[in-house]
Formats: sequence, C-alpha cells, structure tokens
Amino acid sequence: QVQLVESGGGLVQAGGSLRLSCAASGRTFSLYAMGWFRQGPGKEREFVAAITWSGGNRYYADSVKGRFTISRDNAKNTVYLQMNSLKPEDTAVYYCAADRDGTYYSGYKYFTAHDKYDYWGQGTQVTVSS
Repeated sequence: QVQLVESGGGLVQAGGSLRLSCAASGRTFSLYAMGWFRQGPGKEREFVAAITWSGGNRYYADSVKGRFTISRDNAKNTVYLQMNSLKPEDTAVYYCAADRDGTYYSGYKYFTAHDKYDYWGQGTQVTVSS
C-alpha cells in the first residue's frame, strides 16, 4: 500500500514557476514508477510526466516538454514536478500516481494511461493567471 500526498500548488502569473512535490508513504516507494497527471476545468484527466523507479527514464506530454521536469528522490520518498514558463492552459488539479509494473521497457504510451497506475494522491490546485 502506498499513500501519496501532493503539495506545492498555488496561484502564479503566466511565465512563472512552481514546484510540486508528492510525498509517498511505504518502504517500497523506490520500486514504483511515478507519474503526474492533471485535470483542468471541464476536461478529462491527462498525462503530464512520468519517471521510472530508478529515475533513468522520463516521459513528457508534448504540451509540457521543455517547460516541466520530473524528478525523484528515493531516499526521501518524494517525486517532484518543476514547472517553468507556466501558461494559463496549465491551470488544473495536478495528481501524482504510483505504478508497480512500469519499467524502462514499458515505453511512453504505457505511462500515459491513467489506468496503469495503482495509487493516486488527492491532487493539488495550480492556477495560472494571464
């Protein structure tokens, strides 16, 4: 069992930055691939970024590539999402998620599927004003 708690959301102006954190409980955190998803107003949940258990592979949605960076610190049981050059369209509730089975061999498409993830946090609101 893994419990996930996101933090770091807030209100920021367009062009600004935020860093989201996702703290995980449990001693097996380092065995899980981790992902970030978001859900904007009136929109479906969409993939943002993912990272394999070792941190050796990272995947990004085209809409955030070059602006967002996912990272993890297994010693701290935490995954991060550094968000730069934020745009109003980035406004959403951001969720982190843990996946037991994803590996280097799984590939990008695997990690974009929200039904692959086993545990979810409650989400943190990010609002970007224009």
